[in-house]
Amino acid sequence: MESQSEQLDVIFLPHLTPGHMNPIVDTARLFAKHGVNVTIITTQANALTFKKAVDSDLLSGYSIRFCVIQFPSAQVGLPDGVENFKDGTSPEMMGKISIGISMLREKIELLFLDLQPDCIVSDIYYHWTVETAAKLGVPILYYYSSSYFSRCCYHFIRKHKPHENLVSDSEVFSIPGIPDNIEITALQLDEWMRSRNKFSDYMDAIFESEKKSYGTLYNSFHELESDYEQLYKSTMGIKAWSVGPVSACVNKGHNEDLVVDSESLNWLNSKPNDSVLFVSFGSLTRLSHAQIVEIIHGLENSGHNFIWVVRKKDGDGDEDEDGFFQNFEERMKESQKGYIIWNWAPQLLILDHPATGGILTHCGWNSILESLNAGLPMITWPMFAEQFYNEKLLVDVLKIGVPVGSKVNKFWWSLGEDGLVRREEIAKAVVLLMGSEEESIEIRSRAKKLGDVANKSIEEGGSSRNNLMQLIDELKSYKISSGLENTN
Repeated sequence: MESQSEQLDVIFLPHLTPGHMNPIVDTARLFAKHGVNVTIITTQANALTFKKAVDSDLLSGYSIRFCVIQFPSAQVGLPDGVENFKDGTSPEMMGKISIGISMLREKIELLFLDLQPDCIVSDIYYHWTVETAAKLGVPILYYYSSSYFSRCCYHFIRKHKPHENLVSDSEVFSIPGIPDNIEITALQLDEWMRSRNKFSDYMDAIFESEKKSYGTLYNSFHELESDYEQLYKSTMGIKAWSVGPVSACVNKGHNEDLVVDSESLNWLNSKPNDSVLFVSFGSLTRLSHAQIVEIIHGLENSGHNFIWVVRKKDGDGDEDEDGFFQNFEERMKESQKGYIIWNWAPQLLILDHPATGGILTHCGWNSILESLNAGLPMITWPMFAEQFYNEKLLVDVLKIGVPVGSKVNKFWWSLGEDGLVRREEIAKAVVLLMGSEEESIEIRSRAKKLGDVANKSIEEGGSSRNNLMQLIDELKSYKISSGLENTN
């Protein structure tokens, strides 16, 4: 048993949106599995999402708990239980959630003081935590929930501003300062990069505070993007640890615990190996009716099997649109070519199923890593934020992705007809990814190899496992040496 002085107490502070929450909670669970006392600070509704997983860790004897704070729903004019960006259905609602999150700062700071942790792991979006940690005299690790590649792209575009002297927003330019020749357009950059707004100031504050942190945690693995991991460390001059893919570390062997839609699994069981395309746009994307029509025709015209997760909020839902969807579902039941899952799907189970041969993804980093872990190639359809950089990593660097031709980086409420991806492009990408051409076979083979490497990285002796152990040891040494300083 470790003595009290060697036992580490670490607080994890996730941002309240799935793409940020899921990996940081999985990482917290990973720390607990390696003997760290873990406290996750979040709100009631968000804690409930992970209750089952954390309860199972507790039963296994790990030291992990939630510290729940009240979300100011009433104060900002939100219904009870709306405490996460995934619950926002309009720009106004998203704005209120954002204000609610900013109002949590005081409560969180009081908890830090009360809990006296040895280290804080904070989502990078809470840039003020670097000051709080400094006052407490404890190291703070920022959690960056995307790729080193995307972080390097942000850094060099902000530094050199290559997009500012272009003739038009659709003109192609190369990203300076990085090892590969990556071409992108201004339209594919975040709106806050194209023209300065309040969010640009917020992002500046995040990138500034990152330099003052003890280091950064990445849900990535060394072999996936080693050039960019190296570039990040040398450019930023701060430490970084790759500890991913974290979902594979903590969910291995627990797939059967997920709520299983037996009908969809029976459908998958009836299909040949590697013959089904999984279509999933993540929890923050909303699709217009016009785009759904294009996807339906594109998938049907491709001639390949597919399983598609559709959110009830997609398509705005008037009667004509609902009817259109019902006809499509009926056609799929007859042809057995496609299967629709409404709202929620057991994603890990589907990705790991032998029948699944690829995924059409919005290029969110968690989905990419989960797909990689299953050795699956990807059709890339980035929507907003850093997803366009992630696409370039998959298509141009790793060569395991087929782009669908997405051109405009915009959040769902402002994506108009100019952002529509047409059925011909969709069908073409599906045929290339799932087909039997030499290029298709090579893409799939590279993805399978990367999947093997991903799995090895989290096993005994793997790069991510070693990084995690080294980090925990370093934090223990830091605790002991700062304790000695305080007694002298």
